[in-house]
Amino acid sequence: MLFDVEPQRYETDGAIVNAVVGGSGPPLLLLHGYPQTHVAWHQIWPTLCRHFTVVAPDMRGYGASAARIPDAGIESYSKRALAADQLQLMSQLGFARFAVMAHDRGARVGYRLALDHPDNVAALVSLTVIPTWEMWARANRQFGLHAYHWFLFAQPFDLPERLLAADPAHFLELTLDRMAKYRDRLLDEAVASYRAAFQRPEVRHAICQDYRAGATIDVAHDEADLAAGRRIECPLLVTWEQGTYLSGPDPIAIWRRWATHVEGAPIDAGHLQAEEAPDAVLELALPFLLRHHSG
Repeated sequence: MLFDVEPQRYETDGAIVNAVVGGSGPPLLLLHGYPQTHVAWHQIWPTLCRHFTVVAPDMRGYGASAARIPDAGIESYSKRALAADQLQLMSQLGFARFAVMAHDRGARVGYRLALDHPDNVAALVSLTVIPTWEMWARANRQFGLHAYHWFLFAQPFDLPERLLAADPAHFLELTLDRMAKYRDRLLDEAVASYRAAFQRPEVRHAICQDYRAGATIDVAHDEADLAAGRRIECPLLVTWEQGTYLSGPDPIAIWRRWATHVEGAPIDAGHLQAEEAPDAVLELALPFLLRHHSG
């Protein structure tokens, strides 16, 4: 058993959310990435629970969470809509103000939460991402070859869904192999959880909707923030994969266009840092969270 508590079901306006809640202290929301579930946090969960009340949901459409109307359109998978799920979830649990620690797709929901609801987010830890608008603005041949799924999943329904259905287990294993620098550090039980979720057609469809939104409406929301001069005002900690961003601006410099208070560092791991290098993630994130969200 990867967690010391059982998941519970919560209802928001747009989704049925599956989440684990544990620990005690100031509230901390954990948001996973693709192709994971809340299980992504199992390595750092025990330590965080010693300091915080930790909430780790499956995001809308991922794992055991589901949209109330699965075919409502890509707007229902915008990071704004997914952020609203999390705001309502935390409100139901009695938390009006909380910190967020998030990775990959979840980190895009996390920074949207901080932009749209600044009074609710006390601090933000963002693992391995830069803003969506920045990703597309910097997209080149190298990006397309490495992160081809950004383009594949964003294709109109139902081309990617049909292609993924041919052999979802193989595609998932290939994805994890490409993402992880230290693939052997991913626990079999965690990978089995990801595999079980990815086998379900509705989960694969939700993932595609997430990426379709990421290529359209999420970019528009980011552009509107840039035009209006809106910035993330809460403290922001960012990490990236060691060996990337060796030329040009690093993620701290990139995020300073979007946020007022930014710090961060690279981590010796691949994309799945909370599983590949949990100690390194905690070494950076825990002091930051305690400093900025101690009560």
